[in-house]
Amino acid sequence: MPAPERIPPRSLTDADLLTLLAGGTMTVLGQVGGASNAVLRCTVEYEGEERACAYKPVAGEQPLWDFPDGTLAQREVAAYEISRATGWDLVPPTVLREGPYGQGMCQLWIDAPDPAETGGEPPLLALVEGEEPGEGWKAVGFVNVEEGRTALLVHADDPRLRRLAVLDAVINNGDRKGGHLLPAPGGRLLGIDHGVTFNAEDKLRTLLWGWAGEPLTEEALAVLGRLAAQLAPGTALATRMAELITPAELEALRERVAGLVKRAVHPRPGGRWPPIPWPPV
Repeated sequence: MPAPERIPPRSLTDADLLTLLAGGTMTVLGQVGGASNAVLRCTVEYEGEERACAYKPVAGEQPLWDFPDGTLAQREVAAYEISRATGWDLVPPTVLREGPYGQGMCQLWIDAPDPAETGGEPPLLALVEGEEPGEGWKAVGFVNVEEGRTALLVHADDPRLRRLAVLDAVINNGDRKGGHLLPAPGGRLLGIDHGVTFNAEDKLRTLLWGWAGEPLTEEALAVLGRLAAQLAPGTALATRMAELITPAELEALRERVAGLVKRAVHPRPGGRWPPIPWPPV
């Protein structure tokens, strides 16, 4: 007897997904291994709709010396709010809610597209021999791959990555690793794991330095100009961000956006912190 045909879930708008994530009944399926903070794979069910999600309870956060305790979940939501404001939608729908282990971040789970249907996602990161990245690649820097040998770390010269590089500069992402880049259906590329963001000090650490010092695209400058206006005091976005990050961090966010617009180039490593997260994946 043939297996029943799998019926894909009904397409939902982002507003519907946020309602589902915020108000749905959450069921824990298991813990995701290898994470520095507690990450639980769950389902949420609301009015007959069910989706998988990642739930990161505040109680499972490890203390950090440079971030206030118990704020990483809020920063994940703040990153989503900024991503949504850009119109690029580079972060999966994310909310702050109560769950089985207390308040935490709840984010739509993103499954990679089926390679049999898409032909597979071309690589976004690579290590190459020599000193030049090659056509279609941007150089990040040399890394030690084994004792006495180095290789050039490169990332794809991909407009989706370039948008993420701009977003990371805006939110001051301190941990953009390769494992935080998720291919999504429809050819989209999303970023996850935004707990160490929005610090008032420059902490940008990323694998996406390939455009450092290059002019921002016209699209990016237009987006940043609109974002600056959306973050002005008294606006809806500014009010929302004030609920999620500190006043000093909100002011630093405005300054970063204004600085990007004024200089009109991708930022270079600042020099105070190691510019590339380790391990890079």
